[in-house]
Amino acid sequence: MECCRWTTAGTLLLASLILSSRTARSEEDRDSLWDAWGSWSECSRTCGGGASYSLRRCLSSKTCEGRNIRYRTCSNVDCPPEAGDFRAQQCSAHNDVKYQGQLYEWLPVSNDPDNPCSLKCQARGTALVVELAPKVLDGTRCYTESLDMCISGLCQIVGCDHQLGSAVKEDNCGVCNGDGSTCRLVRGQYKSQLSASKLDDTVVAIPYGSRQVRLVLKGPDHLYLETKTLQGVKSENSLSTTGSFLVENSSIDFQKFPDKEILRISGPLTADFTIKIHYAGAADSSVQFIFYQPIIHRWRETDFFPCSASCGGGYQLTSAECFDLRNNRVVADQYCHYYPENIKPKPKLQECNLDPCPASDGYKQIMPYDLYHPLPRWESTPWTACSSSCGGGIQSRSISCVEEDIQGHISPVEEWKCMYTPKMPVVQPCNIFDCPKWLAQEWSPCTVTCGQGLRYRVVLCIDHRGMHTGGCSTKTKPHIKEECVVPTPCYKPKEKLPMEAKLPWYKQAQELEEGTAVSEEPSFIPEAWSTCSVTCGVGSQMRLVKCQVLLSFSQSVADLPIDECEGPKPVSQRACYSGPCTGEATEYTPEETHLLYGSLQEFDELYDWEYEGFTECSESCGGGVQEAVVTCLNKQTREIADETLCVSSRRPPQLLKACSLDPCPPR
Repeated sequence: MECCRWTTAGTLLLASLILSSRTARSEEDRDSLWDAWGSWSECSRTCGGGASYSLRRCLSSKTCEGRNIRYRTCSNVDCPPEAGDFRAQQCSAHNDVKYQGQLYEWLPVSNDPDNPCSLKCQARGTALVVELAPKVLDGTRCYTESLDMCISGLCQIVGCDHQLGSAVKEDNCGVCNGDGSTCRLVRGQYKSQLSASKLDDTVVAIPYGSRQVRLVLKGPDHLYLETKTLQGVKSENSLSTTGSFLVENSSIDFQKFPDKEILRISGPLTADFTIKIHYAGAADSSVQFIFYQPIIHRWRETDFFPCSASCGGGYQLTSAECFDLRNNRVVADQYCHYYPENIKPKPKLQECNLDPCPASDGYKQIMPYDLYHPLPRWESTPWTACSSSCGGGIQSRSISCVEEDIQGHISPVEEWKCMYTPKMPVVQPCNIFDCPKWLAQEWSPCTVTCGQGLRYRVVLCIDHRGMHTGGCSTKTKPHIKEECVVPTPCYKPKEKLPMEAKLPWYKQAQELEEGTAVSEEPSFIPEAWSTCSVTCGVGSQMRLVKCQVLLSFSQSVADLPIDECEGPKPVSQRACYSGPCTGEATEYTPEETHLLYGSLQEFDELYDWEYEGFTECSESCGGGVQEAVVTCLNKQTREIADETLCVSSRRPPQLLKACSLDPCPPR
């Protein structure tokens, strides 16, 4: 039985070897009918991806199996922008050839679904489309948004690796055969906020290298672009007409409709783009945007730092540094922390300088290292309060090197043990934005048509974002009223005081000045004053004062309880004057003028808020805070007054300064 089993197995093995030999010989015979492949031809293009071919000759009198030509891609480098489209070049080559007895300027017709590899062109300014050649030149793209190319009149698949027949594709980040980890999807919506002082606003900033950008504006407003190259060159594009064009070598596709605008950029962007909106109508607009933003800052592991000991055994560590992929420069760690996808590599440790020290009889004990034992690290105290609420200040903190033992106890150690990572800064600038400033609007027309009168203007306190806010010094506030003279002579007796033809200009200046814009911090927002309770003489006005906050995500306003807002609540009732009750509403007596303007101005000028020194430091060491003391003062007597007397003046902003910055002694 053993013999039989061996014989059967041997027979099967022999049959298999014979069949394999015949198959190999038949393939060898088939290949032997062909001559060797010839050299590759010159590339059909010098850039932008072309095709090259190689031929072989059949040596048999019979038909040889297989093909006598093979292709490969070549010149896979981008063409310069001035080179133009390859298909367009082929169409323009027929411009000096008459078609049906007439010369035309031919433009390419791309993305033909039926025959993408024929040369179809359209005569400029007409609807005439003609197939000028049955086949485009080898290397012409089948479709504008694809790498597939036409070879010998047929569309051949080309992968992102530029290989014929390859199915490898780019991910959303533009990385060939990538996993999408080098970019992030950014999606959002912008709603316009109409403002009398703003003509435009920023919708979104799209950084260098972003891809698949799409924005859709709905409403009466218009989009426009601002760009900034890596070299700092800035430019602007108004996007005034529908079409495709280049902006900083990035191809832009823009469509403009009566109530909608669509902007597409396939990318990658070759500059930083800022999309802005220009207000053009009374109705609000909304902009939806989506794009893939490259992760341009990544962690990179450093080499090992110098050994902790020169002999007798020590250890050395690696660290991680954040670098900019665009220019390969090391930047601050905060840039890498911006991307949640970025995970900072853990430091590595190794022993070093194990040779004994010359003055020692034996080896120095090597510092033990446990994988579960945390490395020494920098530890910081919290930042002190900023020394200034605006205009640039400083804040500080203490930095020390600490070590945590296995039981979790933390103790300070020598600084060199933490030198495997850069020491954190102990001082940094803060509140570097400009302080609020007074902004005076245009003067109103003079209130009289002849002689001497008055004119008014609105004076607003504007912050660094251009928003109406508080905090401007009343001492530097421009005046809202001044005398004016109309050169036309008056044919009536001259009055002692200027005649005011109308009251609304002063009322508008006063109300706009007192208005407060809703912000992301809870604040008192007064509504408009009601009409005066009387039609002549002195009456009263009422208004509603709410505590409101702007919800930044939904861009909506929410009402809060009154105690959620800090600072004095604006008055909800005031006196008003509707003119004399004699029926003559166009002129005012000196007493009425004083009642309407003078008493308010004198009261405002008598009491005002002022800073009176600082409180004691909140800490004796290690960094503390002092707060400026604000009091209501009588300007004439310099005596402290009740705060209600200063309610007509805006309370100044809180000022803080750092103190006791010396480190605390070790305990």
